Amino acid sequence: MKTYTRSDAAIANLTAEQYRVTQQSGTERPGTGELLYNDEPGIYVDIVSGEPLFASSDKFESGCGWPSFTKPIEPDNVSELHDSSHGMIRTEVRSTHADSHLGHVFPDGPVDRGGLRYCINSASLRFIHRNDMEAEGYGKYLNQVEEK
Repeated sequence: MKTYTRSDAAIANLTAEQYRVTQQSGTERPGTGELLYNDEPGIYVDIVSGEPLFASSDKFESGCGWPSFTKPIEPDNVSELHDSSHGMIRTEVRSTHADSHLGHVFPDGPVDRGGLRYCINSASLRFIHRNDMEAEGYGKYLNQVEEK
């Protein structure tokens, strides 16, 4: 079984933007994330630990300027915390094993898919295409990444 942890080596390899987002709870400018318009089949994992977070089949276009998902691929890999920063009350989303800041979750997602919108920074994610999932150790999630 694959283990997921936060490591100094992984953090040292982050770009300045990935570090700012994941380690300093930053936010990308809307519309700038490299994974915003990705519609390939696969999964999205934490850039620091590799823990599986979201599946392409749960991604949708919300118009908010960040990749949006209806649910985590592994609920235990996502922690939700009260966030009252910036004069707002929100629910922050962090990866469980690496404690990376991912984004926020809002109750305005597609009603027919649970009603949630996980608004996630591209800088906190690494995309693994369906064709590479088995080789990278994520084969058990192949059934969650069907073509849209």
